[in-house]
Amino acid sequence: MPELTDINYIKQIMTKHGFHVSKALGQNFLINPTVCPRIAELGNAKENFGILEIGTGVGVLTKELAKRAEKVVAIELDNKLFPILNETLAEFNNIKIIHGDAMKINLKKIISEEFENLQVAVCANLPYYITSPLIMRLLEEKLPIKTITIMVQKEAGQRLCAPVRSRESGAVTVAVAYYGEAKKLFDVTRGSFLPAPNVDSMVMQIKLYAEQHWHVQDENLFFKIIKIGFSQRRKQLCSVLANYFHMPKTDMLSVFEQANILFNTRIEALTMPELVNLSNILAENLKN
Repeated sequence: MPELTDINYIKQIMTKHGFHVSKALGQNFLINPTVCPRIAELGNAKENFGILEIGTGVGVLTKELAKRAEKVVAIELDNKLFPILNETLAEFNNIKIIHGDAMKINLKKIISEEFENLQVAVCANLPYYITSPLIMRLLEEKLPIKTITIMVQKEAGQRLCAPVRSRESGAVTVAVAYYGEAKKLFDVTRGSFLPAPNVDSMVMQIKLYAEQHWHVQDENLFFKIIKIGFSQRRKQLCSVLANYFHMPKTDMLSVFEQANILFNTRIEALTMPELVNLSNILAENLKN
């Protein structure tokens, strides 16, 4: 079988099955032959691992994952790709493709049913428009996964991997840092895709903490502080939180004093330990 990164073969098989690329679904298929093997190698596709893939395209990454991992379960929204995948992945018996929306499907159930006695990692070439929501879903559900290795828009990846308290950081940066350690693996140029997008990409990885790393009393409160604070990141956090929680300014000033944070501090100036400490002190004050 020709390589799945061969442009002529891709066009031929798409024509054969009457498939047209969907801009609405953010479909850009990889034609750079070096990218998917690297993702698979770095993304824990190996013995004793099951890989959950989000989005298959024509199966370029799926094929590389299946060569290395014990089992691959791929979730694909576009059922018009299924006839193509039946052809491109016909040689493998360790792949299962599930038709569904990764933002809605029961991921815990899939992992428990499909990856018994296997360690689990996620690998994906994500459509840009669902990058942050899908990453947050994977993290917030506290799934039993070791790593999330994904290709994302370069600008989004830089934000996701940025250190907390850096200029590039935002609410999603803090959220990722709460659940694990994110790092850039390598860049992918726009010419690596068919059709070529208007931006470059990068492959990044989140290594999830095996157990709770940051000891937060009230997770909901912690993430409220992050969301509210970064939505008004140019304002003093003390004032933002006092307004949101309908607390007298003097009471919120007291919280900041207990947390050893200056009253005029903006959220982007705080480290992860400072944010955790502030959240815990505020949680205690809100109880009283």
